[in-house]
Amino acid sequence: MDYDRLVAEHKDAVYRQMMRVCGNQEDAEDALVEALLSAYRALDQLRDVGNFRAWLAMIARRVCTRIKRREALLPIIQFSQLEENQALEAVADDPLPDEVVEQDRVYDCVRKAIEQLPEIYREVYVLREIQGVQAPEVSRRLNLSIPAIKSRLHRAREMVRRTLDSDFCGPSRN
Repeated sequence: MDYDRLVAEHKDAVYRQMMRVCGNQEDAEDALVEALLSAYRALDQLRDVGNFRAWLAMIARRVCTRIKRREALLPIIQFSQLEENQALEAVADDPLPDEVVEQDRVYDCVRKAIEQLPEIYREVYVLREIQGVQAPEVSRRLNLSIPAIKSRLHRAREMVRRTLDSDFCGPSRN
C-alpha cells in the first residue's frame, strides 16, 4: 500500500471537509495533520484502500471534535486552576453523543449493505472481511477454489461499496 500516493490523492478533499467541520483554517490544518499521523500509525487496520478517504475523514472529524471540545473547555479549566493536560485527557477520551449516534448509523448502513448481498457473495464477504478467515480456510469451508473466493470477494466488495455510495444511507434524518 502506497501511503504517500493515497495521502496525495485524498488530503485536499479531506482538508475541505475539515474546513466545514472545524470552521477555520488553523483547526482544519491541525485536524488533518493529526489525522494523517493517526492514519499512518493505524494503516494496518485499513482493509480496503478504496475506503482510505472516508477512513481519513472520519479520523479527522474526531480530531476536530476534540479540538473544539478543548477550546470550549479551556476557560473553565483555567478558571478552576486544573492542570491542563490531565483535564483535557480525561475529557477527550469519552466519545460525544453525536459521535456514538453517527457510529451506530454507519454500522447499521454497513450491516444493511451486507444483508443485501446475494448469498453466494455474502458468505465469502462475511468470512473474509468480517471474521477475518484466511482464503484457504474459506475455500475449505465453502468447497470453492481460491480464485473463486477472490472473485466473489471482489464482487461483494464492489456491491457493498456501491450500496454505501448510493443514497441507501444518505444523510441522517433527524
